[in-house]
Amino acid sequence: MTDQPATMAEHLDELHRRREIAFGMGGPAKVARHHASGRLTVRERIDGLFDAGTFFEIGLLAEPELRHERPIPADGAVTGWGRIDGRLVCVIAIDATTLAGTTAPISMKKQNRIAEIAARKGLPLILLCDADGGRIPDVMGWRFSGLPFDFSTFLQVPAGYPEIPRIAAVLGPGYGDSALHAGTAHVIVMTESSSIALSGPSVVAGAIGEKVSDHDLGGPEYAQEVGTAHLVVPTEKEAFAAIAAFLSYLPNNAARPAPVAPAAEPLRAAATLREVVPTAAKQAYDMMEVIDAVVDADTVLPWRPEAGKAVITAFARVAGQPVGILANQPRFGAGALDARALEKLHGFADMCDTFNLPLVFLQDVPGLMIGVEAERQGIVLWYERLVARLARATVPQVSVVVRKAYGGGHYAMGGRPTKPDLLVAWPSAQLGFMAPDIGVKTVNRRRLEDAEAEGGIAARRALEDELTGHWLDESAPWEAAAHVYLDDIIDPVDTRRVVLAGLELGWGDRDGVK
Repeated sequence: MTDQPATMAEHLDELHRRREIAFGMGGPAKVARHHASGRLTVRERIDGLFDAGTFFEIGLLAEPELRHERPIPADGAVTGWGRIDGRLVCVIAIDATTLAGTTAPISMKKQNRIAEIAARKGLPLILLCDADGGRIPDVMGWRFSGLPFDFSTFLQVPAGYPEIPRIAAVLGPGYGDSALHAGTAHVIVMTESSSIALSGPSVVAGAIGEKVSDHDLGGPEYAQEVGTAHLVVPTEKEAFAAIAAFLSYLPNNAARPAPVAPAAEPLRAAATLREVVPTAAKQAYDMMEVIDAVVDADTVLPWRPEAGKAVITAFARVAGQPVGILANQPRFGAGALDARALEKLHGFADMCDTFNLPLVFLQDVPGLMIGVEAERQGIVLWYERLVARLARATVPQVSVVVRKAYGGGHYAMGGRPTKPDLLVAWPSAQLGFMAPDIGVKTVNRRRLEDAEAEGGIAARRALEDELTGHWLDESAPWEAAAHVYLDDIIDPVDTRRVVLAGLELGWGDRDGVK
């Protein structure tokens, strides 16, 4: 006589038991320890990120290939989809209470599955990073070679599918796979207490004998400098808000137009643009005051504000239209472009062009940095990459020369060779191969030396002043406009209107997509 089959009630009891274990994460003690470190659990993060009641999880009952004495809930990763401000997005969230969030083959399968779903369905992918690398012994020996992680879908979308936005939040010690997750993202948000590096301090100490803290290894200031963090915020709650804010500027995928919002007036009156920028070429000012008079109020969202400070890269809106702002910042290094600034501009321009955000340039650039340090940082490499990328961009590009635009810096900020749809200048603008004070001394070195030899320092200075006057006349925008190198010279108060006109022309009849 065979045993009676289990009833549906008994099956449901077993389901509820297994689900309860999965939702319990690493257990009360591990959760308490996690909270004591100032971090939310993965389940609390899901609740804080998604619209209430919209999250649908897959892979909840996953278990590792190498079973342990106690359960490994969801194999340390939460995957699924839900809505953020009404928009459907997918998520990979690491559970650091379960074996420190380490990754093993089954959790990789889960992550790869949701990444592939996001790519094939054209949905943004959110990555909540808080983990400590690969799980030993699950990835040891021959197992490592066969890990089921499909880089053809996770690090890039399948052939024929449009790119999707990937936004990562580093919310703890993000090492190993969490660092790689963040490395795939277009936007990386980081909390002040988190860190990000290829390997954690314990591995570093064991491998090369270097003793280092989480903070010194990959803390926010270092991550921002090298670009593994694009924005740092104090708390996880603010990280979730930042994810939603960045998402609000990006389409679900590169085949869609970027989301439009209701128009708003700028924070500053247009009339202030006649006064905020000094006509003296070397006098510093804050370019944000110009931006605040051009874009909609309260729409500026910076991207990598603490790196390459000679330039501002930020999302914003102009009459409700999302744009990428690329502007020189004379408060830092007079706005001269070093390798870090060029790299920053390249990454931001590439992302904007990929996701259909027009590029709006505000130029006040004395040129490119030169010298030993600049060369060792790779300035030639990043300059060539940037101008080539701008020339290939298909989104509208509008460039405004606010004050000065010299040398390769002019081209790197949307000059004529990079094919902007509209290139205009304020009447106070200066353009040329190099700044007058440097150019006069470089081009006329022998004449100046002869003048000094014949008439002393006073004669040299008089000749310098005369030559500088001629140089300034050549640098004025009038001849550039006369020869149609500039499309127009505009009153500063008309900058917003002109930018809008350029955007309308730039889109043509493409319905906001490429």
